[in-house]
Amino acid sequence: MTKFLKDHKLSLLCFIMVSIILGMINLKTHNQIIIMERFIPGTAWIEIILVSFYAAFLAYKMKDPANVPVWRQRSWFIFTIVFFSQLILGLIGFEKFLMTGNLHLPVPAMIISGPIFRGETSFMTFLFLSTIILSGPTWCSHLCYFGAMDGMLAKGKTSRRPLKNKFRIKHSILVLVIGCTILLRLLNVELIYAVIFGATFGIVGLLIIFLFSNRKKKMVHCIAYCPIGTIVNYLKYISPFRLKIDNSCTMCAHCIPQCKYDALNINDLKNGKPGLTCTLCGDCIPACHVSSIQYKFLNLSPTAARNLYLVISISLHAVFLALGRI
Repeated sequence: MTKFLKDHKLSLLCFIMVSIILGMINLKTHNQIIIMERFIPGTAWIEIILVSFYAAFLAYKMKDPANVPVWRQRSWFIFTIVFFSQLILGLIGFEKFLMTGNLHLPVPAMIISGPIFRGETSFMTFLFLSTIILSGPTWCSHLCYFGAMDGMLAKGKTSRRPLKNKFRIKHSILVLVIGCTILLRLLNVELIYAVIFGATFGIVGLLIIFLFSNRKKKMVHCIAYCPIGTIVNYLKYISPFRLKIDNSCTMCAHCIPQCKYDALNINDLKNGKPGLTCTLCGDCIPACHVSSIQYKFLNLSPTAARNLYLVISISLHAVFLALGRI
């Protein structure tokens, strides 16, 4: 029994955490937030158990760093399928599938531009910020539906060359989005035109994913185009989670092609840490044959820090999956 608990402690922790979070939400709310509860009253607890087992299964598969690149993408793909399936069903008339019961624009940039245009914060704002506080940039490697598509299209052999002018582009786009949103608000532009602006921005993002990420084999949308990605790049330092590269690094550079976020190059290896666009996804760790790349969290050991990050990120993923309506 002791050996079983030791071998499956991450799975048990994920199961318990997801069960507690979803259970508390189910007990405290009365508006059918859990997906199954919307259609068959009283079935929320069935879904909670199923999703908790799903989180435990992911933890079991991802406890080995070598499995993380594959299973992170698979779980992220599942998340995206669930999200867009609900959106499509909602658009064709099944309103119970809509995220809040009402249609909203599913473009990541709306997380920042929406509150600016309306002049008020939203639940999504607090949800987004809470993920950063809890786990740093997990949003950009486990939870964003655009990011999942970007990752899928970026599959293949990645160039070791960094993307040119990525920082200039990403900061310019962030300023442009915020500036245009403020201007639309000051001019009292009708909502329909603001929606068109947001939808156009999202369509351009999809084109970048299909045209550039696929060609570069890097997540160009997430790296250089998405303003939320740029915000996460800086706000992630609120969280104590880090990736470090210790002195045992041999500069073999085998890790560089594994990074789809363009956060590793020779200078980063010399500096002992990934670049600004790192999302702590951990895909680079299996490529390091001397275990130089490690998770860091305050005074915890690298193994304990990685385990804590896995439990939090997997649990967030599973909870968001169950609370698709939020």
